[in-house]
Amino acid sequence: MKIGYLGPKATFTDLAVTTVFPNAEKVPYNTIPECIDAVSSGEVELGVVPLENAIEGSVNLTIDYLVHEQTLPIVGEIVAPIQQHLMVHPNHADDWTAIRYVYSHSHAIAQCHKFLHQHFKQAMYEYTTSTSAAAKFVSENPQLKIAAIANRLAAQTYGLTIVQENIHDYDYNHTRFIIVQRENGELAIDSPLYAGDKTTLMITLPKDQAGALHQVLSAFAWRKLNLTKIESRPAKTGLGNYFFIVDVDQKMDEVLIPGAIAELEALDCSVQVLGSYPYYVIK
Repeated sequence: MKIGYLGPKATFTDLAVTTVFPNAEKVPYNTIPECIDAVSSGEVELGVVPLENAIEGSVNLTIDYLVHEQTLPIVGEIVAPIQQHLMVHPNHADDWTAIRYVYSHSHAIAQCHKFLHQHFKQAMYEYTTSTSAAAKFVSENPQLKIAAIANRLAAQTYGLTIVQENIHDYDYNHTRFIIVQRENGELAIDSPLYAGDKTTLMITLPKDQAGALHQVLSAFAWRKLNLTKIESRPAKTGLGNYFFIVDVDQKMDEVLIPGAIAELEALDCSVQVLGSYPYYVIK
């Protein structure tokens, strides 16, 4: 199986793919659209891209590109912990506290603010396109006394020494990655990481109808369908026009979810099933 992912090598997306698909051929792409386009063209069988982070929120580019550009079905989800480590070139492992330049993605530096404020108050921060790009730069410049913030896979890939583990501010930081496929179908993975199923719907409300969102939520509530997420996004058709992404905490069945969809359509809502799929949780 050939799987595309948001690269470069040793990103958190790479780590998620490697954990769930240990035997797959992996192909990194520079951007989320490039990865999704590669699935659409058949260049790769599956694509894995980030959807939501517990600290930073939704990755709007992923949602909008799937809705407005490439309507590929979601066939799976991976939830992975985001564990940030401080790493240096082995040449500087013994004097890492003297380092005054720290390289990483802007989100990673923000997620490690408390540690950096305590240990590197005078440090300069250099932003890179990804955490793995920071690790690669440190690896290629052993003459410089610099550090990177990245994951354990990046340290292994680029031969760096982790001098401080788990320097992130919040232990519960996780990222959701979705798996997309060219055609809808079940993802054939027998993994101990399997944690359940969910169904994702895109719902567009009738224009200027009072109480429309309340009616939508009621269609799920009285059927006791648990919603794990509801989020609005601009429909890109004018001010005040939105669609909603709703995650239902169960696999598509023959009665409850189809019944809710039928009720919503009777209320003049537009409903599209973006996917009904298993999700996997990395500890």
